[in-house]
Amino acid sequence: MNPAGQTIRSLIDQHAELSPHQPFVVYPETGIRHTWSEFQARVQSMAQHLSNMEFPPNVPVAGLLGNGQAALELFLGGMYGGFQILLANPLSGADILAHVLEHSESTTLFVDPQHKELAKQAISQLADKPQLIPLRAENGPDSKSIVPYEKLSTPKPCPEDAALLIYTSGTTGRPKGVIHTHESLLHGGWNTVVAHELTPEDNSLCVLPLCHINAQVVSVMGTLVSGSGLVVPNRFQVSKFWSWIVDEKCSWFSVVPTILSYLMNAEKDEKLKSKLGQVRFGRSASAALPPALHTAFEARFGISIVETMGITETAAPLLSNPLNPELHKLGSSGIAYGNEVRVADADGKVVSLGEESEVQVLGLNVMQGYLKNPEATKEAFTSDGWYRTGDLGKMDEEGYVFITGRLKELIIKGGENIAPREIDDVLYRHDGVLEAAAFPLPDVDYGQTVAAAIAVRPGEEVPESVLRQLCLDAMGAYRSPSLYFFLDELPKGPSGKIQRLKLTELFTDSESGSPKV
Repeated sequence: MNPAGQTIRSLIDQHAELSPHQPFVVYPETGIRHTWSEFQARVQSMAQHLSNMEFPPNVPVAGLLGNGQAALELFLGGMYGGFQILLANPLSGADILAHVLEHSESTTLFVDPQHKELAKQAISQLADKPQLIPLRAENGPDSKSIVPYEKLSTPKPCPEDAALLIYTSGTTGRPKGVIHTHESLLHGGWNTVVAHELTPEDNSLCVLPLCHINAQVVSVMGTLVSGSGLVVPNRFQVSKFWSWIVDEKCSWFSVVPTILSYLMNAEKDEKLKSKLGQVRFGRSASAALPPALHTAFEARFGISIVETMGITETAAPLLSNPLNPELHKLGSSGIAYGNEVRVADADGKVVSLGEESEVQVLGLNVMQGYLKNPEATKEAFTSDGWYRTGDLGKMDEEGYVFITGRLKELIIKGGENIAPREIDDVLYRHDGVLEAAAFPLPDVDYGQTVAAAIAVRPGEEVPESVLRQLCLDAMGAYRSPSLYFFLDELPKGPSGKIQRLKLTELFTDSESGSPKV
C-alpha cells in the first residue's frame, strides 16, 4: 500500500488489526517470534516506558546496540510513541560517538553489554554525561520498568514529524545528523516495495546493522509498508546465513558486496542450491558490486542479485535494477523507483544522455535536513529542490544510471562510509606528523580498505606502531588505517590541497589492482 498520510504507529496498528495472527518478526538465535498483534503490544509498552522517562523536548532517544529484539523494539517502539530515535554506530569509535551524543544533546543512552565499555569511553569525554541505561540484546531492559500496556499516553505522531536522527560521515569535518520524518522513512520503504514487488507473503532476512539506513529502511520499513515478515539475527554469520534463509523460508535478503564475497568464499555445499527455491532475489547496495562477483554468485547459488543504490539522506533506495534478471545491466545501479533521479550540474541543468555529471534526487523519501546545520542543508539542494548526492554518474537512454565517481571523498569499506578527514584529524594529534591523509585502497574482502600517507616533521621519528595505537584508541579497528605509507611530501594540487586520488593511484598496482605493500 502507498504510505501517504501514514506513520510508523498507524501502520503497525493497521497490521495488528487486519492481520493480528500473521507472523511479523523472528529472532533466530533465541527462537522468539511475534505476530503483528504481539509486536504491537511490545512497542506500545516501550513507547509508554519512554514516555514515563520524560525526555526533554526535541531530544532523541539514543541507543548503542547490536542487532536483535532490543534494538528493533527501541527503534520502532520509540517512533510509535512519537519520539525521534538515534541508533549510534558502534563501528564509529569513541571519538565520533562522543560527538554524536554531544551534538544531538542526548540525555540518555540505551546500551547492551557488548558496547558498554565503548559507551563509557565516549561519555568520559563529555562535560554533560548522558545516563547509561543497560539493555539485554535479546529482550530489552534489565529492569522490569516496561509496564504492561493499559492506555498509551503519548500523542499520535504526524507524517511530517521527525522520527529518525542518523549520522552520516562527511568529508570536511565531523559527521552530520540527518533528520528523517515518518513520511520520508515510509516512502523509502515504499520505494523498496515498488522496486522489489514485495507482498505480505514475503519474508526478509536482515543481517545488516540496524544502525544503518539500509537495514532501517529497506529491511524494516520495506517490511512494514508491505506487511510482510522479518528475520533479525544478532549479526551476519557466514556459517548460519543459508540455514536462516532455509529454516525461516526467507524470500529475499539485503546485503552489501562484502557479504556476497564472504558467502562465495565459504565451503561449498552441493545440496544447498536445491534448497533455495523460495528465494526470489538478493539485493546488493551501499557500494559498487563488481560484475565478476555478481555473475559468479548467481551461477553458484542460482539466486538473482539486484544491484541498487541508496544513501542516508534519501532514506536508502533511490535506484534499483528491475526484478526481472533479463533487464539487469551489470555495473549499473539501476533506474528510479518511487522517486525521480536526474544527472545534472550544480545549477540543476540536466546534461545529455551519456554525459557525466552529478546524480540528483527528488522525492518524498528525501531527508528533512541536517540537524543544526542550515548551511549544509541549503548546499545539499539545488535551487529547484533536488537533493545533490555528491556522486558522479551517467544515464543511458533507458534511464539506467552508471556511477562513475564521487564528488565526496568517502572511503567505502564493506558498505560502511568512512570520512578521510576524521582519520586525518586523529593522525595529526601526533606532534611528529607534518602531513597526513587517509585514502582508499582496493581490498578483496571489503571492496576498499583504509590507508594513510604520512609526512614526518624534519628531525622527528614517528613509529608506525604509535600511529596504529593512536587510531585504534580513537576510532576502533574497523575505521583505522590498515596500511601506512611514509613519504617525504604528500602530492598536492595547484591550490595546495592534498590529492587523495593521487595517493590511491600511487599505491595501487596497475597490473594486479591490489595495494602496493
